[in-house]
Amino acid sequence: MNTIDDDLVRRIERDLADSLDEELELELEDRNVDALAESLSGGRIAAPDRDARRTYFRELFRLQGELVKLQDWVQAGGHKLVIVFEGRDAAGKGGVIKRITQRLNPRVARVVALPAPNDRERTQWYFQRYATHLPAAGEMVLFDRSWYNRAGVERVMGFCTEDQLEEFFRSVPEFERMLVRSGIQLIKYWFSISDDEQELRFLGRIHDPLKQWKLSPMDLESRRRWEDYTKAKEAMLERTHIAEAPWWVVKADDKKKARLNCIAHLLGQVPYAEVEKPPVVLPPRVHHEDYVRQPVPAEMHVPERY
Repeated sequence: MNTIDDDLVRRIERDLADSLDEELELELEDRNVDALAESLSGGRIAAPDRDARRTYFRELFRLQGELVKLQDWVQAGGHKLVIVFEGRDAAGKGGVIKRITQRLNPRVARVVALPAPNDRERTQWYFQRYATHLPAAGEMVLFDRSWYNRAGVERVMGFCTEDQLEEFFRSVPEFERMLVRSGIQLIKYWFSISDDEQELRFLGRIHDPLKQWKLSPMDLESRRRWEDYTKAKEAMLERTHIAEAPWWVVKADDKKKARLNCIAHLLGQVPYAEVEKPPVVLPPRVHHEDYVRQPVPAEMHVPERY
């Protein structure tokens, strides 16, 4: 029993270290990667783990540089790209979306995470509320969950009828083929985690006040219905895996490896090339003899507590 407890403690510690890494990732612009990885260890992390962190940061930074090139190519060439992220709760979809968009222009790369449909939307054509978020030329849209809600949570929780579900499975291939014919590139990812790993991540969220907001009653219920979600996922992949828009399954028990693998794969799916840009020259500031800068009243300043 002690061995099991010790192993669980180590896994929780690794998960906490991952959370700390997430907060420090943006420091890559300002700090040496080796120094950053060293600072994360605090002298408590074994050398192999420090090396793994160092590799992760280096690769993430490199891949994000390629994503910027991809973004420029999409914008310059008028490409239209849709990326769908699906998976169980706590599978890491939001984490990889954050790393993809972290250094991109939000006017080019948009994230769509729709809430539950309202009363009016429930009476619309099922795909209607998603279609309004599809990209124009030169845009990337990342769906943090998508129309596949019907094949997952709606099916498992009884929010749709069997007839509605069957109509969804008939319609999805045609809907997606229509998108592709219209010039939209559609890439679909399923993030796959084990039963044991999801339990660990849920426990981490329960005991971390900064992450408790991520747990909804629906998330907790999904934990109880693990097997129902598994059956729903298997049916979804079988019936909606089409040549024009195949599913790609990301092994996601290791969050960092999943992020790197997904981003690297995404870059390989788009035939982007580096876009030549004219050099940026900072123009000299114009000075006017009659301009006098007016002081800001003291009561308008934010107190400098730090």
